[in-house]
Amino acid sequence: MTQMTKIKAQQKNKPLTISEMEVNSKKRIAVITSEFKKGFAFIRNYPKSVTFFGSTRFKQNNPYYKKARQIAETLSRAGFAVVTGGGPGIMEAANRGAVDGDGKEHSIGLCIKLPREQTTNPYVMRGIEFEYFFSRKVILSFSAEAYIYFPGGFGTLDEFFEIITLIQTGKIEKVPIILVGNDYWKPLDAFFKKTLYKKNGTIHKDDMKLYTITEDQKEILKIVKNAPLRRE
Repeated sequence: MTQMTKIKAQQKNKPLTISEMEVNSKKRIAVITSEFKKGFAFIRNYPKSVTFFGSTRFKQNNPYYKKARQIAETLSRAGFAVVTGGGPGIMEAANRGAVDGDGKEHSIGLCIKLPREQTTNPYVMRGIEFEYFFSRKVILSFSAEAYIYFPGGFGTLDEFFEIITLIQTGKIEKVPIILVGNDYWKPLDAFFKKTLYKKNGTIHKDDMKLYTITEDQKEILKIVKNAPLRRE
């Protein structure tokens, strides 16, 4: 690769400036509109579904990977489609569990296109690709009867706070939020209670009822089964 080729590659993959965002804005808006349309049309095919979130870094020998796979298999056998972002780690574990449970029918991926990277895990049996993270995120926000979060990094926490804020503010229907991993989620729960609620009064006590922290697979299945189907 020549020096000029390297420079062009770096320029292509660097974050856009405001001026660069303005270029071809009509084309960009058309792509975004198309992604919303195809995303909602796609997810309507799965009226009973559960979306999994979690770290992309967990390998198959990780306890959380194993647990995500087990839970996804149980839900798949119960007739639920398992929806993920289609990537590695917890997403792969969930898609893999769905394949274990009911073959190709229930393993769904809402995948993202990234330059020079193969991001879709091999267990996604049915899926679509998105050019933009935020349009994919919108579809993920409306994609399930329940959301299951495993430990993760900034991306997982971003997705958790996005969903819980949408529910808290009434922008989407109340949907069960299940947090798996006591060691990871209990400290955050304590922060909510002590710092946000008791010390500063920045949340209501009922806001802490919007999520359930559990590692019990039977309880998770019960919560999901009792959740109402999302309205069209």
